[in-house]
Amino acid sequence: MGKKYTPSSTGDSGSSPRQGTRKPSGSGGGAGTTTDRRQDYAIFVSHSWDYDQEYARLVRLLEEANRFDFRNYSVPEQEQFDTASDEELETALREKQIKPSSVVVVLAGLYSTHSKWIGKEIRIAKEEGKPILGVKPWGSDRTSNYVEQHADEMVSWNTDSIVDAIRDLAP
Repeated sequence: MGKKYTPSSTGDSGSSPRQGTRKPSGSGGGAGTTTDRRQDYAIFVSHSWDYDQEYARLVRLLEEANRFDFRNYSVPEQEQFDTASDEELETALREKQIKPSSVVVVLAGLYSTHSKWIGKEIRIAKEEGKPILGVKPWGSDRTSNYVEQHADEMVSWNTDSIVDAIRDLAP
């Protein structure tokens, strides 16, 4: 398993991950074929802090996925941006989280329909031309119609499904 990345609390986004940094997998065998390589994916996970446990569970799932490295541009509640207005917060979301991401992942719990910020993040993702991956909640058959309507792809709560969809959607 490779090293995982998260931005620092200062919002450092490092190099532009949108272009996809291809690097050897470190598996040792092989002649450098495409199957011997992987990409460091840049993702933003849209979520509600009221349901932070779902976000943490998804990040753990991705961290434990085999042959999948990612840079996480999401900001947990304890590292939230210090902004004076909703407009400043929306600008920070756009510039520091969504623009540098190659895929926006949205947890599609029913609460997503009623969250104004998840709605704004989806709108910003659309404006920035970012693909949106909707993830159905773990252990639930009900999902947000709003997320389903705006997602480029919907998947179940399954490591392989989520990772494969991120790989498929990333430019």
